[in-house]
Amino acid sequence: MHAWLKQTIRVLASAWLCAASMPAIADELAIVGARLYTAPDAAAIERGTVLVRDGRIAAVGPTADIAVPRGAAVVDAQGAVLTAGFWNSHVHLLPPPLRDARRATAPELDAALQAMLTRWGFTAVFDIGSLPGGARALRRRIDTGEVAGPMILTTDALFFPEGGTPIYVRELFQQLNVPSMEVASAAQAQSRARLQLADGADGVKMMAGAIVGGPVGVLPMDRTIAAALVDEAHRQHKPAFAHPTTLQGLDISITSGVDVLAHPTPTEGPWSPELVKRLTDRRMALTPTLTLIEIELKNDSAPPDVVQRFVAAGQQQVGAFARAGGQVLFGTDVGYIEWFDTRREYELMAGAGLDWRAILASLTTAPAERFGHAARKGRIAVGMDADLVLLRRDPATDPAAFADVKTTWRAGRVIYDARAR
Repeated sequence: MHAWLKQTIRVLASAWLCAASMPAIADELAIVGARLYTAPDAAAIERGTVLVRDGRIAAVGPTADIAVPRGAAVVDAQGAVLTAGFWNSHVHLLPPPLRDARRATAPELDAALQAMLTRWGFTAVFDIGSLPGGARALRRRIDTGEVAGPMILTTDALFFPEGGTPIYVRELFQQLNVPSMEVASAAQAQSRARLQLADGADGVKMMAGAIVGGPVGVLPMDRTIAAALVDEAHRQHKPAFAHPTTLQGLDISITSGVDVLAHPTPTEGPWSPELVKRLTDRRMALTPTLTLIEIELKNDSAPPDVVQRFVAAGQQQVGAFARAGGQVLFGTDVGYIEWFDTRREYELMAGAGLDWRAILASLTTAPAERFGHAARKGRIAVGMDADLVLLRRDPATDPAAFADVKTTWRAGRVIYDARAR
């Protein structure tokens, strides 16, 4: 995690400058002259204005039709593109200082959140596995306005099979003296899930296939335990996530009723039409995490042809799933990987066959619908939360432009401004 500390130090001064340069929140804000993509399936408004009042969208339409009130703060957005705020549906709030949110200073948290999330347009994230209580502590500090950050949903602590703490987190958990997240029975899993959800978790996450190394390799979750976890989440109207790893883990996820697959299974080769149909018949969603596959293999010094083969397998799976009508949710596994820049993920998603509108849906309307926030988030429309992203370039001509963020607003408040960097 040393790179995280360096990154935090580099952006700390930027966060201070950004905070110092932000005007007090005006009663009204007008973003004028942008090309508006109000929703993935809507026609663009070529020169549009969005009026924000008290954190909500008060008016949207062609600039010629919107009267800017006297005294409103005005952002000249000519030549830029405005969309609804982005979601990252697969993050981990594990690195310092985010995992130390109870003790870290507000500037430290601002800097880390900016580097990892708001710099890339994220106004909402789903943390699908962090230290017990850590994400909720960070959420409290953001919700009070002390820290500028995205809306945080969290599954809180993960659920591992007995003996299945993954090899890649064992050392960290030992260093931090983290209580075991392994579950040995359906009753134990259900009891802990009930407690975490009662304490404010927004879902559950299990390792359907835990990477343990050695002669076992991948340890599957017991099917009875998996079903008990999902049943408890659904009883409380919350989603269940799973890390499948293998086809066996994928089958466990399907049969237990999991809602969201945290990854494809690139080591297993192409997904057949029959398998894709099983997934889509269950209305499961998928976060691609394609950059993760590439980075992990390169970090392990895999030969270029091996990297290409596994990345292509992941792209085939994501593409086949999307073409069959499966719901894709943008997600990168950032916080486990230290690669913040989202450009490569957009490029790989485009290479999997998703056009810019499908990518925009994965960032906006799809997660808002999946996680129960469609009435307030995911589109630019009157009455919606003013969660907005201003882009320098048009993603309709280059999907990587989704990463070229000028300004990020959450509820009308600037939480990232490139001019302050």
